[in-house]
Amino acid sequence: MIKYMDRIRMTSISALLLGAVVIGNAPSITAEATASLGTSAQVGISADLESVEDETVLENAMSDVVLEAFHLDNYSNLGIVTVSEGKVNIRDSASMDGKIVGKIGKDAGCDILEEDGEWLKVKSGKVEGYIKAEYMLTGPEALEQASTLLKPIADVNTDGLKVRVEPNTECEVLDIVGSGQRFDVLEELDEWVKIDLDGEEGYLFKEYVDVGAKLDEALTISEVRYGAGVSDVRIALSEFAKQYIGNPYVWGGTSLTRGADCSGFVLSVFRNYGISLPHSSRAQGNCGSAVSYSELKPGDLVFYGNRSGINHVAIYVGGGQVVHASNPRTGITISGMYYRTPVRARRIIND
Repeated sequence: MIKYMDRIRMTSISALLLGAVVIGNAPSITAEATASLGTSAQVGISADLESVEDETVLENAMSDVVLEAFHLDNYSNLGIVTVSEGKVNIRDSASMDGKIVGKIGKDAGCDILEEDGEWLKVKSGKVEGYIKAEYMLTGPEALEQASTLLKPIADVNTDGLKVRVEPNTECEVLDIVGSGQRFDVLEELDEWVKIDLDGEEGYLFKEYVDVGAKLDEALTISEVRYGAGVSDVRIALSEFAKQYIGNPYVWGGTSLTRGADCSGFVLSVFRNYGISLPHSSRAQGNCGSAVSYSELKPGDLVFYGNRSGINHVAIYVGGGQVVHASNPRTGITISGMYYRTPVRARRIIND
């Protein structure tokens, strides 16, 4: 029979799955999982867990069900990073001497591929490598933690998709977004999804997005690449800005650690390099000099807007990416420059 502590762990997974059923996200136990469970599967999710002799079989089967229920299709053995702050290095070998190939932050998800002593080989996003096991939740604990972290998102699957101010095609267009861009879902309707567009509500036609639930993933070291002729201060400023990815968004805030809004984040990053900027994205849009999108360098500012004018600002960090304080749900994050349509770019650093 299952030991007392293991019974508690498995009951936790069962409760997690039942919670998914209540909110309408989970299917019945799949055929594959029920086959693994054997005779106990005849009574479904409400099965008496204590009647299953092989706890490993039961744990694996329930894990499969939970992963499917929450649309975590990329994971077969889920791990959740557990650190107090900052990011953990992912290395190319199971050693502190291994080359750093990526970084992964608190509460991000990964697939555990194998164990190597005190190290785990993991895959997260585009990154595959080794991380110390002490920084990872695994098994039922990871599944339970994941259920509290999952965010509904919409992945755009077409170019030139219009973001509407209301859920209909007759209303005003708020912005235009492209394939591969991802947005937090605020509400899912029959034919539309309400999204968070940097703190502003907008609607996307559901036919052109893939709605699901995702965990944060690792960033590759090469995600941001620099062009020729980029000054040291531009590289330093971009790296400085990126280290605050994952920190909170706070309306009116200017703290890089405790929270900032979009212009407050830019203000504070540039202030670290002796450059004074106003605390307003519209005002920042008139600073420096104009620059074309094709000539952007790390450290330049990219602006976004709506029918009322500029309402968001981000720092270009190279490789077609920007770092910005997006909204209260996402916080400070990195995005493709064209995650929405830019309306202006300005050069603040003269070199």
